[in-house]
Amino acid sequence: MTTTMPVEVNAALDSRAKDRRSVIVRRSAAPVLVALLLLSTFLWVSSLQLDSIEQRTLNPVYIAARIREHLVLTIVASALVAVLAIPAGILVHRVRSKVFRSIVLVVGNIGQATPAVGVVILLAIVWQTGFATALVALVAYSFLPTLRNTMIGLAQVSPDAREAARGMGMTPGQVLRQIELPLATPTIFAGLRTSLVFAVGVATVATFINAGGLGDMIVNGLKLQRFPVLLVGSVLVAAIAILIDWLAGIVEDIARPRGL
Repeated sequence: MTTTMPVEVNAALDSRAKDRRSVIVRRSAAPVLVALLLLSTFLWVSSLQLDSIEQRTLNPVYIAARIREHLVLTIVASALVAVLAIPAGILVHRVRSKVFRSIVLVVGNIGQATPAVGVVILLAIVWQTGFATALVALVAYSFLPTLRNTMIGLAQVSPDAREAARGMGMTPGQVLRQIELPLATPTIFAGLRTSLVFAVGVATVATFINAGGLGDMIVNGLKLQRFPVLLVGSVLVAAIAILIDWLAGIVEDIARPRGL
């Protein structure tokens, strides 16, 4: 026993060190990739002779304003999705009615069953143009992943865990808060990450109803046939999507219950 213990301890330490290195590499890959992408794009644009139209678009003030609009749309829409979709998924799980489940899923599928541009334009026709309309379209389009993952995560909780909690005298609400939701957290966060990335991409079409965002740069680059403007807008959208997914992954790791 005394001769094998050091070997086992060393193996455990080596395993922990490898796990830490793996986590560091995984968490640093996305920001390093984004930094390289942005740097290479900046160096390429700096080497060009920009005309007056390109100079009016590719300047820090204009770009910062478009990024701010894009982030506000994405973050507010994702927050609304979390506030609406997670309780809806919990309600479907608790009611356990196939009819009610089908109705909620049909409503959740409406946004993704229609192309993003179609959802935005349709809402603008029947309602108004601007930020609020784009926000509703983003929520409709990003709603389903969080709703579905909430339902799946709660359904995957072991019945034995529920029975044990009830045997300890927990009320249904306590079982939900203390057992089911913590165990379903990884699956729910995976759905939220997907909704966030969807929102970043769909926010580009908000420009068609005067809601701003980086879609302005992309559309202007297409209409005016200015490739540098189009490329910079596309790169910035991709960079935001990668960084938001990276940040959401870190939050997911932090929120994950111990042992899962």
